[in-house]
Amino acid sequence: MSIRRLPEHLVNRIAAGEVVERPASALKELVENAIDAGAARIAVRLAAGGTELIEVTDDGCGMTPADMMLALERHATSKLPDDAIEAVATLGFRGEALPSIASVAQLTIESRVRGADGWSRTVDNGECVAEGPAALPPGTRVRVEQLFARVPARRKFLRSARAEYGASMDVVKRLAMARPDIAFSVEHDGRRALSVQGGESRPERVAALTDRDLAENSVAIDFARESLLLGGVAGLPTFNRGVADHQYLFVNGRPVKDRLLVGAVRGAYAEMLARDRHPVVALFLEIPPDQVDVNVHPAKTEVRFRDPALVRGMIVSGLRRALDEAGHRSVQRPSEAALGMWTSERPSAPQLGEVSTEWFGAQAHHPFAEGEGLRHYSGVALHDRRPNFLTPQPQARAEPAYAPVPQRIDFPLGVARGQVAKTYIVAEAEDGLVLVDQHAAHERLVLERMRRAMQGGGVPSQALLLPEVVELDEPGCDRLEARIGELAQFGLELERFGPRAMLVRATPAALGQGDVHGLVTDLADELASFDEALSLKERLDHVASTMACHGSVRAGRILSVAEMNALLREMEVTPHSGQCNHGRPTWVKLAHGDIEKLFGRK
Repeated sequence: MSIRRLPEHLVNRIAAGEVVERPASALKELVENAIDAGAARIAVRLAAGGTELIEVTDDGCGMTPADMMLALERHATSKLPDDAIEAVATLGFRGEALPSIASVAQLTIESRVRGADGWSRTVDNGECVAEGPAALPPGTRVRVEQLFARVPARRKFLRSARAEYGASMDVVKRLAMARPDIAFSVEHDGRRALSVQGGESRPERVAALTDRDLAENSVAIDFARESLLLGGVAGLPTFNRGVADHQYLFVNGRPVKDRLLVGAVRGAYAEMLARDRHPVVALFLEIPPDQVDVNVHPAKTEVRFRDPALVRGMIVSGLRRALDEAGHRSVQRPSEAALGMWTSERPSAPQLGEVSTEWFGAQAHHPFAEGEGLRHYSGVALHDRRPNFLTPQPQARAEPAYAPVPQRIDFPLGVARGQVAKTYIVAEAEDGLVLVDQHAAHERLVLERMRRAMQGGGVPSQALLLPEVVELDEPGCDRLEARIGELAQFGLELERFGPRAMLVRATPAALGQGDVHGLVTDLADELASFDEALSLKERLDHVASTMACHGSVRAGRILSVAEMNALLREMEVTPHSGQCNHGRPTWVKLAHGDIEKLFGRK
C-alpha cells in the first residue's frame, strides 16, 4: 500500500480522539484556555452532562477576529512565545484543542477585546458555516453543541448523562481548586450546581469543593526543599474515605494524576491508616519548569520529573512533618460544654483496684465509710475514689463471672481468655493459642449474614427515629439515587433531599444505628469506582462489603468474655470466616509446639 497524506478533516478527527475523549475532556481544554486568558470569573453551562451543550464564558483578554481564525488552526497557540517548550508556564500550549473539538461538534466562538467590537465564528464538524459581529462583554464565550453527533462510533461509547456530568464536575473542581483567586460557577440543565467566589484562601477553596468539615480536620502544608515548594491541605488520618478519589494533586498549578505522587501520599500515611482507607489531600507542588516535563500526554494530565526520588521524598517528608505537628489531634470532637451535658453512671461491676461489699459478705469493711485512703482486707487493696487521692494506673481489667466461664477448649477456635490492645481476642484451643482480629472477623460475619438475608428475600431494615440528612456533592447524590432500589434490598432506605443531600430513613437492622453519615458517604464513593460493566451481583457484593465494614465491631472496643466467645462460635460455622472482606486473615494460631520453641523447651 502506498503512503498518502491524510486530509485535514481526518487529521483533526484523529487528533480529537487523543484530546477529546468525552465531554469532560473538551470542557477541561476550554476552562484552561479561560484561565490562561487571565479571567477573573468563569461560568460553565452544561446540558445532558455536556453531550448536548458545553458553554464556557470568561472575562479574560478576548481575541480579535484574526486571532480567532488562527486559533482554529492546528498547532496555533499564543502560549509559547518562543521554541522553549520545556519552559511552558501555561495550562494549554499544544494548539490542538479548539480545532479538534470543532472537528467533532458544532463550535461557536464569540470574543471581544476591550475597546473593540465583538466577533463570532461557527465551525460545524470542521467546516466554517458562519461568522460576523457579536454583542458581548469583554472576554470570550465558547459553545460546543452536539459533541460526536456525526461520529456515532465515538458517541456510543459515551456513558450516561449523569456519569458524564460527574466527570465534567470533577474537571471543574480540580481547576477551581488550583485557582482560588478565580470565581467559578457551573449550571447544569438550567440549575446552579456549583458556585465559588474568587479571592478565597487555598484551604477555604479546597474545603468548599470537597467537604466543609475538612477545614477543621486538616493541617496546612508548607514545606520547601532545594528549589521545590510544597503547599496544600492534608486531612488528618482519622478524616478518611473509602476510595482514593479525594486526592487532588497539582504541579505548577496544573491538575495531574501521577502514580509517583499518589504512591508518595500512600507512603506518608502508611502507618496511620488501614489499607482500605484513603486520606483526603490537596497538594500543590511548585517546581522549576526545566525539572518537569508536561508534554508527555496529549491531555496534559500526566507529568514526568527529572528527579522522581527528590519529589517523592519531599512529599512524604512534607506530609509527615505536617501530620506530626498536628500532635494528638483527630477528627474534630464535640465541645467540652457539649460533653459536660452527658453524665456517666457508676459501673455496677467492680473495677480494678476496688472490690464491692458483695464480694466479702455483709460484714465486709467498706473503706469509704471511715474516709480512709487505702485499706487492705484479706490481702486485697481497696482504693479511695476521691478526686485528690493518688492511685496507681490500672494495668488490666477484671470481669465478674456472672455466668460460668466456658472450660471446653476443644472448639476449633478455643475459648476466649482475654483481649489485647482492645483489638485482638486471645483464645485457648486444645492444640494451641488463637489470636483473632475482632474487627476483621466481625466484618466477615456481618457480610455473610447480609448475603444470607439477600438470598432469603432482603435485609431487614430498622427505621430511624429521626431521618438523618447526609450532605454530599451532586454527582455522589446522583449515584446513590440511581441505586436506591438496590440499596433498599439491603435495608438502607434513602431519598433525594435537594441537589446535594440524601435523606436516610432506615438502615440495615444488622448494622444498628451507627455512623450513618460515614456509611452513606463511603457508599457514594464506592459507587463512583464501580464499572457499569459489572454484573448486578458484583455491584451488590461491593455494597454489602461496604455496609458490613460499618456494621462490624471496631478495633478499640472492649468486649466481654461472653461477646468474645459468641464471636468465636459464629466464626466456626460461617463460611470464609478465615479472611475479612478485603482478603486479610481474621485469625492466626500458635500451636503448642511453636510456643515451646519460643521458650527453648523443644
